[in-house]
Amino acid sequence: MYDRILLPTDAQAGTELAIEHAITVAESHDADLYLLYVVDSDVYGSYTGDEYVHEFEGLESALEQEGEEALEEIADKAREAGLEPEVEIRHGSPHEQILEYADEEDIDLLVMGSKERPGEYRRLLGSVTERVARLASRPVTIVKTPVEE
Repeated sequence: MYDRILLPTDAQAGTELAIEHAITVAESHDADLYLLYVVDSDVYGSYTGDEYVHEFEGLESALEQEGEEALEEIADKAREAGLEPEVEIRHGSPHEQILEYADEEDIDLLVMGSKERPGEYRRLLGSVTERVARLASRPVTIVKTPVEE
Protein backbone atom coordinates (compact mmCIF):
# COMPACT_ATOMS: atom_id res chain seq x y z
CA MET A 1 0.00 0.00 0.00
CA TYR A 2 2.74 2.45 0.96
CA ASP A 3 6.04 2.21 -0.92
CA ARG A 4 7.42 5.70 -0.31
CA ILE A 5 6.98 7.49 3.02
CA LEU A 6 8.06 11.06 3.72
CA LEU A 7 8.85 12.36 7.19
CA PRO A 8 9.49 16.11 7.17
CA THR A 9 10.99 17.44 10.39
CA ASP A 10 11.59 20.85 11.89
CA ALA A 11 13.99 19.56 14.57
CA GLN A 12 11.69 20.85 17.31
CA ALA A 13 9.91 19.21 20.21
CA GLY A 14 6.74 17.52 19.08
CA THR A 15 8.21 15.25 16.42
CA GLU A 16 9.25 12.27 18.54
CA LEU A 17 6.08 10.24 18.08
CA ALA A 18 5.94 11.07 14.36
CA ILE A 19 9.49 9.74 13.94
CA GLU A 20 8.58 6.49 15.67
CA HIS A 21 5.39 6.19 13.62
CA ALA A 22 7.08 6.83 10.26
CA ILE A 23 9.78 4.26 10.98
CA THR A 24 7.22 1.69 12.11
CA VAL A 25 5.04 2.22 9.04
CA ALA A 26 8.05 2.04 6.71
CA GLU A 27 9.17 -1.19 8.39
CA SER A 28 5.75 -2.82 8.27
CA HIS A 29 5.19 -1.92 4.60
CA ASP A 30 8.79 -2.57 3.55
CA ALA A 31 8.71 1.00 2.23
CA ASP A 32 11.41 3.52 1.40
CA LEU A 33 11.72 6.29 3.98
CA TYR A 34 12.48 9.86 2.96
CA LEU A 35 13.56 12.45 5.52
CA LEU A 36 13.27 16.16 4.77
CA TYR A 37 14.28 19.33 6.60
CA VAL A 38 13.38 22.72 5.15
CA VAL A 39 15.44 25.76 6.07
CA ASP A 40 12.73 28.40 6.31
CA SER A 41 13.84 31.24 4.03
CA ASP A 42 11.47 33.63 5.81
CA VAL A 43 13.48 33.19 9.00
CA TYR A 44 16.91 34.00 7.63
CA GLY A 45 15.69 36.21 4.77
CA SER A 46 14.09 38.73 7.09
CA TYR A 47 17.02 38.87 9.49
CA THR A 48 19.67 41.56 8.94
CA GLY A 49 22.34 39.71 10.86
CA ASP A 50 23.63 42.85 12.58
CA GLU A 51 23.20 41.45 16.09
CA TYR A 52 23.53 37.75 15.34
CA VAL A 53 26.57 36.12 16.87
CA HIS A 54 27.02 32.43 16.29
CA GLU A 55 29.82 29.96 15.76
CA PHE A 56 28.56 29.40 12.22
CA GLU A 57 28.81 32.00 9.46
CA GLY A 58 25.27 33.22 9.97
CA LEU A 59 21.70 32.29 10.69
CA GLU A 60 21.19 30.35 7.45
CA SER A 61 24.23 28.18 8.15
CA ALA A 62 23.10 27.64 11.73
CA LEU A 63 19.68 26.47 10.53
CA GLU A 64 21.29 24.15 7.97
CA GLN A 65 23.50 22.68 10.70
CA GLU A 66 20.47 22.16 12.93
CA GLY A 67 18.73 20.37 10.06
CA GLU A 68 21.72 18.16 9.29
CA GLU A 69 22.00 17.11 12.93
CA ALA A 70 18.27 16.40 13.23
CA LEU A 71 18.21 14.39 10.01
CA GLU A 72 21.26 12.38 11.00
CA GLU A 73 19.72 11.52 14.36
CA ILE A 74 16.50 10.35 12.69
CA ALA A 75 18.43 8.49 9.98
CA ASP A 76 20.37 6.63 12.69
CA LYS A 77 17.09 5.51 14.28
CA ALA A 78 15.82 4.37 10.89
CA ARG A 79 19.05 2.45 10.21
CA GLU A 80 18.71 0.71 13.58
CA ALA A 81 15.32 -0.51 12.29
CA GLY A 82 16.93 -1.84 9.12
CA LEU A 83 15.96 1.04 6.83
CA GLU A 84 18.21 3.10 4.54
CA PRO A 85 16.54 6.52 4.44
CA GLU A 86 17.00 9.17 1.79
CA VAL A 87 17.92 12.50 3.40
CA GLU A 88 17.34 15.96 1.92
CA ILE A 89 17.70 19.58 3.03
CA ARG A 90 15.89 22.28 1.11
CA HIS A 91 15.42 26.03 1.40
CA GLY A 92 12.18 27.96 1.06
CA SER A 93 8.70 28.03 2.51
CA PRO A 94 8.38 24.79 4.52
CA HIS A 95 4.89 23.73 3.45
CA GLU A 96 5.60 24.52 -0.20
CA GLN A 97 8.90 22.63 -0.19
CA ILE A 98 7.34 19.62 1.54
CA LEU A 99 4.54 19.42 -1.02
CA GLU A 100 6.95 19.93 -3.92
CA TYR A 101 9.31 17.22 -2.65
CA ALA A 102 6.39 14.82 -2.13
CA ASP A 103 5.35 15.34 -5.74
CA GLU A 104 8.90 14.98 -7.09
CA GLU A 105 9.50 11.73 -5.20
CA ASP A 106 5.96 10.40 -5.79
CA ILE A 107 5.45 9.92 -2.05
CA ASP A 108 2.57 7.64 -0.99
CA LEU A 109 2.24 8.89 2.59
CA LEU A 110 3.44 11.93 4.51
CA VAL A 111 3.91 11.47 8.25
CA MET A 112 4.06 14.76 10.13
CA GLY A 113 4.45 15.67 13.75
CA SER A 114 2.39 18.26 15.50
CA LYS A 115 2.50 19.67 18.99
CA GLU A 116 -0.72 19.43 20.93
CA ARG A 117 -1.71 23.04 21.54
CA PRO A 118 -4.87 24.82 22.63
CA GLY A 119 -7.46 25.49 19.94
CA GLU A 120 -7.08 29.26 20.21
CA TYR A 121 -3.38 29.04 19.40
CA ARG A 122 -4.13 26.95 16.31
CA ARG A 123 -6.88 29.28 15.10
CA LEU A 124 -4.59 32.27 15.36
CA LEU A 125 -1.39 30.87 13.91
CA GLY A 126 -1.98 27.51 12.24
CA SER A 127 1.00 25.33 11.46
CA VAL A 128 3.09 23.91 8.64
CA THR A 129 1.51 20.52 9.31
CA GLU A 130 -1.99 21.91 8.94
CA ARG A 131 -1.09 23.70 5.70
CA VAL A 132 0.41 20.52 4.25
CA ALA A 133 -2.60 18.44 5.30
CA ARG A 134 -4.99 20.98 3.79
CA LEU A 135 -3.11 21.31 0.47
CA ALA A 136 -1.72 17.82 -0.10
CA SER A 137 -3.11 15.62 -2.84
CA ARG A 138 -1.86 12.49 -1.09
CA PRO A 139 -2.48 10.93 2.34
CA VAL A 140 -1.09 12.75 5.37
CA THR A 141 -0.88 11.20 8.82
CA ILE A 142 -0.59 13.74 11.64
CA VAL A 143 0.94 12.38 14.83
CA LYS A 144 0.38 14.65 17.81
CA THR A 145 2.87 14.83 20.65
CA PRO A 146 1.98 16.50 23.95
CA VAL A 147 4.50 19.25 24.64
CA GLU A 148 4.88 21.20 27.84
CA GLU A 149 5.52 24.87 27.15
